[in-house]
Amino acid sequence: MNPAKNKLIRLERSTLFVPALPYAMIEKAAASDADAVCVDLEDSVAIDEKAAGRANAIRAFQELDFGRRTTILRINDLEGPFAYRDLVETVEGAGERMDLIMIPKVNSREDVVFVDMLLKQIEAHCRLARGIGLEAQIETAAGFLAVREIAQSSARLETLIFGPGDYAASMQMPSMSIGELDRYDEMYPGHRWHAVMHAIVASARANGLRCMDGPYAAHKDPAGLERSCQIARAMGFDGKQCIHPKQTALANGVFSPTGEEVAHAKQIVDAYEQAVGRNRGVASLNGKMIDAASVRMAKGVLERHGLISGKNR
Repeated sequence: MNPAKNKLIRLERSTLFVPALPYAMIEKAAASDADAVCVDLEDSVAIDEKAAGRANAIRAFQELDFGRRTTILRINDLEGPFAYRDLVETVEGAGERMDLIMIPKVNSREDVVFVDMLLKQIEAHCRLARGIGLEAQIETAAGFLAVREIAQSSARLETLIFGPGDYAASMQMPSMSIGELDRYDEMYPGHRWHAVMHAIVASARANGLRCMDGPYAAHKDPAGLERSCQIARAMGFDGKQCIHPKQTALANGVFSPTGEEVAHAKQIVDAYEQAVGRNRGVASLNGKMIDAASVRMAKGVLERHGLISGKNR
């Protein structure tokens, strides 16, 4: 099995979080516009309902039709008493229907290695035909400092994710809401989250991984969500975690190349190929120089467009 083989071809412009309880919420998420649905066993499930949440998650993965959406389960953090039961029970119960496991509050490469090893044993026991990939949430001071090593920790690892709420708590950074700009952002002469977000993107790109921005809590503020998505896209993120179905279409739109961007990318590739055919290393388009770096950026746009077009067929 090669659980990492799909890491570069999955489309994850939006990941919709849904609590493992109640079941009706998962049903709605399975029919949403999201590219991926994450059934959550961590923060959204009360401590005395963890077992019921696992049972509900198993039922949902077994019974619901998620279509072409990527299916994800977020387990509890590894420092508590629930994560190992989350893995054993859910993977044994519905592992064949799960694409990814999301690990919250990853502090070191050893956290990912532990989940990788346990998954390997469960998959062997269940004789699963394919491996389950991993996503790592970077949302602590320790995780930020170790993000480079985390990105290299496992062949299963597909995605690095920024978790702004827990990161703010870990760093003791005052914040009035999760993902929103507030008066503390206005006071700071710059982007308060730039360092950790840039580190996540760089570590992901250096290791062939996806990178996802964390959620925007104000689900009735589409303008704020769009600004948050645009900032993340400008920094190189692939998509956005969403907490409400109404957020997914906007995220999908922001993290998709526009028609103008696709047309311009095609022009760049065509102009450069014509220049190479004339034994030139650079070309010109609309008065601007085009070189190999320009073509690499353009081909990235075209590859993403192709991935989106394939999903919509």
